[in-house]
Amino acid sequence: MRKLLAATLGVLSAVGGFVDIGDLVAASQAGARFGMSHSWVLLVGVIGICAYADMAGRIAAVTGRAVFDLVRERLGARIALLNLVASYLVTVLTLAAELGGVALALRLASGLPYLIWVPIAGFVVWLVLWRMRFPLMERVWGLAGLALVVFAVALFALPTDWAGLARGVVDPTEAGYGWAAYWFVAVALFASTVSPYEVVFFSSGGVEERWSSADLADARSSVLIGFPVGGFLALSLIATATVVFHPNGVSVDRLDQVAEPAVLAFGAVGLAVAALAFFAVTFGAALETGLSAAYAAAQYFGWQWGKRVSPREAARFHAVLLVSILLGVLVLLTTVDPITLTEYMLIVSAVALPLTYLPILIVANDRTYLGDRVNGRFMNLLGAVFLLLIVAASIAAIPLAITTRMGQ
Repeated sequence: MRKLLAATLGVLSAVGGFVDIGDLVAASQAGARFGMSHSWVLLVGVIGICAYADMAGRIAAVTGRAVFDLVRERLGARIALLNLVASYLVTVLTLAAELGGVALALRLASGLPYLIWVPIAGFVVWLVLWRMRFPLMERVWGLAGLALVVFAVALFALPTDWAGLARGVVDPTEAGYGWAAYWFVAVALFASTVSPYEVVFFSSGGVEERWSSADLADARSSVLIGFPVGGFLALSLIATATVVFHPNGVSVDRLDQVAEPAVLAFGAVGLAVAALAFFAVTFGAALETGLSAAYAAAQYFGWQWGKRVSPREAARFHAVLLVSILLGVLVLLTTVDPITLTEYMLIVSAVALPLTYLPILIVANDRTYLGDRVNGRFMNLLGAVFLLLIVAASIAAIPLAITTRMGQ
């Protein structure tokens, strides 16, 4: 039980990364258009994010400092500033998308226009971040996001061709959309699984929980339980979209469509559980992205930060947090469609990925900080291979977006 409770930080990090609004859209679109043929993307994403989250957690536990704090010290102020600017812009854009996801989930439950819910969602996110203690926050929202398991259960209630699903995993196909569209969806899905804010949040969360070298086992448990759970939930979304939408060639571009497999399987109860799950994962991701934006800024400038200290002691940290949420709300009040915003956010996120992951690999090999806890040969090999994939996705993202007109 202790290890399961320790894993809730990883569950919240994974729910925020694997099954936030980005993956609700990307995974469902992948299943609807291409069946199970993008399953390998999730497998690669799980392995890669586990490797880098393990590095980030180890850095936090051994040094007692968050990754972004050490990046500035190790790489210098100018390079770290570039990292900060890119990270902050992507994270605020992601925060806006997550708040949009919260509003869409509330519209699904209430029937009221989503724009009514946007400022309310922003206020409640700020209130939770202002008042709720970090351990309680991670356990409530991390565990509530597990309601998405309704999609895995739905596969047993739907007319699922299990042999067909298995064939789709090992037989990638462009399904008539073209290989350019196939790879565009792959890049978007990949970006949704390894969002830059995940490792910033996970590392900072370890500091919030006061991890030390004695907690390395708990940190690893958090990684090895939390992130695979997130990957499994995302795979369930792909699978149910494959069963319900792929045979008829239907494309998914609305949140109510994402919920349809649960509705077909369980009726009104399925809709209620799906709406709860969508609210939980997008709200949890909004908490995560809001904190990540403030963590990065405070750690770069050397301010007092975190929920472990009072708001008065960390006034600048909380000011950045409030401004980030307000920016997210203002973006949505322009009436930009949250799903469209999410699709563009994933491409921008893919472009910025190397700026987050390369510094982590560098710090994880620095004996000045980690002593004999630096990466071993296997971890360095895994980190280097994954970094090459990240660079490839970063280079390919914009050309694929242009040539396919955002995957159309």
